[in-house]
Amino acid sequence: MHESVFTQLSLIIALAAVVSLIMRLIKQPLIIGHILTGVIVGPSVLHLMNEPDTIEAFSSIGIALLLFIIGLGLNPKVIKEIGKVAALGGILEVLITSIFGWSVGIVLGMTKTEALFFGVALSFSSTIIILKLLTDRKEQSRLFGKIVTGFLLIEDILAAFALLFVTSLGAGQGFSPSEFAILSAKGALICIPLLFIGYKVLPKLHNLIAGSQEFLFLFAIGWGFGSAALFELIGFSLEIGALVAGVALSNLAYTQEISSRLRPLRDFFVVVFFISLGSRLNFANAETMIPVILIGTVIVLLLQPLIILTIMGLLGYTKRTSFKAAIAMTQLSEFSLVFIILGNTNNLVTDELVAAITVIALITIAVSTYLITYSDKLFTVFEEALSMFESRKTHFEQESRHHYDLVLFGYQRGGHEFVRVFKSLKKRFVVIDYDPGVIDTLEQRQIDFLYGDATDIELLEEAGLDKAKLIVSTISDHETNMFLVRLLEKINPKAVIIVHGDTFSEAAELYTAGASYVVIPHYIGSEKIGTFIRKSGLKKSEFRKYRERHLAYLESHFSPVSLDE
Repeated sequence: MHESVFTQLSLIIALAAVVSLIMRLIKQPLIIGHILTGVIVGPSVLHLMNEPDTIEAFSSIGIALLLFIIGLGLNPKVIKEIGKVAALGGILEVLITSIFGWSVGIVLGMTKTEALFFGVALSFSSTIIILKLLTDRKEQSRLFGKIVTGFLLIEDILAAFALLFVTSLGAGQGFSPSEFAILSAKGALICIPLLFIGYKVLPKLHNLIAGSQEFLFLFAIGWGFGSAALFELIGFSLEIGALVAGVALSNLAYTQEISSRLRPLRDFFVVVFFISLGSRLNFANAETMIPVILIGTVIVLLLQPLIILTIMGLLGYTKRTSFKAAIAMTQLSEFSLVFIILGNTNNLVTDELVAAITVIALITIAVSTYLITYSDKLFTVFEEALSMFESRKTHFEQESRHHYDLVLFGYQRGGHEFVRVFKSLKKRFVVIDYDPGVIDTLEQRQIDFLYGDATDIELLEEAGLDKAKLIVSTISDHETNMFLVRLLEKINPKAVIIVHGDTFSEAAELYTAGASYVVIPHYIGSEKIGTFIRKSGLKKSEFRKYRERHLAYLESHFSPVSLDE
């Protein structure tokens, strides 16, 4: 009797938690633990996965969410910045690795068809493994991270054509240029409307979409999954569809909020993906292919990085950027497994070659996880030797992440006054707000902003709160202000933090937690008007003049909508 899908998934996740705990205790990357869990629950050991199709569907959700969130961070400026190196590097890396792998396959006694499958399978890197590790390390927005994302996009496009080619071979139809042309046209027909809607239509509807957090979440899910499904239906991978869906929304003001809301969902389903990947690994007959496994592993771990290092060096990138991009590409893709299994299904490759590619995938995924995790330390070891890959004119990475000296939470409740002060100080500042109407005002006034919740840790990391010198919160919610004060005491105790308090007891609590100053509006307002009365007496004419000056000030700093509210 088979257990229900819920029972199976619950058992698998429980086992994953145990394995992950062990990985944490021995200080190993969790991805290794997730894949190991998949091997344990798969047919090789416990055989707990009786509903593989359902688990596969869950893992596809994780893939779509991960690529969608990555796409949200790729705006047209980024694509323009990395377009040349991504296209040239991605195509050349696949081409050179495939040719070299094919040549090695021929030398090892494979047929021409098997050697072709061997070479092509070795040429693709894992989109999911790489992007998961980069996001965990918060390096997806670094220059090398953006370049690697470009490489992967090119590889995914080439992978779609490779699968089409294999399918036509299996059907005995041979190569058909018309099918490739049709697939390309279909991709363009979907891409163009998605990008047009994302960049021209949706910005005009941002109040409608972002006005409700529940609807914003649902809209993002529907947009991302719907786009991924469309691309998969026409013959491309869902990875491409999800990435394009994210790029289409990357210009919107609320992309950060979408990302933060989707990340917990992404993390769960990506774990299921790695477990599913581990369960598909089959090592039967692998012992007969040891020479193939060893040489294939060397090609993936050494040849591919050398190709990328050379290309990026010739294009003028620094040795650090080139090295970290090259290190990221040192593993076999999940597509390689699909590709080689499809070849086996069509009787184009042997079971032994499928087993060899599976083992190469496991070895390279494990090794690359460590290489990416410790890439900074590895760079210091090989820095001098890497100088041969760096040209004299280099593209230095101008900014590894956002850094603001001044951070303001909330604009509506007196925040405009702080903005005036910040501008006079001539230091870089950012406003963080949760109101789409305020975001629209900030955008019109060309003020740097981040849209999202002040308690979102990843949003605060994006703002660089640990490096800020002054943080001001005009937010009236006491719990939020306490959270900010306590957090800053841990990550940036030298910063000055000014927060809002409604009562004297709230102010006392905030001061005790570490606030530099607590603004109590009614106290300050009463003190100010009291000073005016003592100075001007009870003459109504003086109050009229004061009123006119105050009204002029309000009109110069607030929009009509703000005044109505």
